[in-house]
Amino acid sequence: METATYMLRDIPNEERPRERLLQYGAGALSLTELLAILLRTGTRHESAIHVAQRMLGESGGIRGIVDLSLDELTQLKGIGPAKAVQIKASIELGQRLAKTRLPEAQIIRSPRDAADLLMEQLRYLQKEHFVCLFLNTKNHIIAQETLSIGSLNASIVHPREVFRSAIKCSSASVVCAHNHPSGDPTPSPEDIRMTERLCKAGDIVGIDVLDHIVIGDGKFVSLKEQGLM
Repeated sequence: METATYMLRDIPNEERPRERLLQYGAGALSLTELLAILLRTGTRHESAIHVAQRMLGESGGIRGIVDLSLDELTQLKGIGPAKAVQIKASIELGQRLAKTRLPEAQIIRSPRDAADLLMEQLRYLQKEHFVCLFLNTKNHIIAQETLSIGSLNASIVHPREVFRSAIKCSSASVVCAHNHPSGDPTPSPEDIRMTERLCKAGDIVGIDVLDHIVIGDGKFVSLKEQGLM
């Protein structure tokens, strides 16, 4: 008796690899399904899933596919040069990812740490930029964002903008900073008032404002160190 061959179009949408990945995530898919997504299409008589199953069987599993050259891949039925290139590129991406390490997280231990990080980014700007460093519970930087760009000598930021971003990245605390285009980092009365508003808002939402750094030309002032917050 001839075995029936089912094409991908015969499979219910919720059971197709792409749809399953969208619904459940890549981790829920089998090797066959992941490979079928890479192949995208099968042959005239086989679905992409059937081609993927046959590839894994003939190659001895995913490890065997990794060891195949481009020429050897194209010798497999249903695998042309384009599919072979896609497979090899995907394998190479996986191998490079396996060799990488997460960059070491930067830690803010003092106002100097924040100033050193931001000095060269901000000291030459001709407009005030208000920047926030968002930290986790261990004071590792998890995000940096410029929240406001002002005129020549004014940068206005509202607390809701700061804490909306802080909440979005699950930040435990924040270090605020802005530059003075004049090069003089002496805090202005508005800088002090803005810092007070930020600290009060932080108390309400439970996210600490650790410091507000004013960056000048090679110099900085910490409002925390100056007792201004």
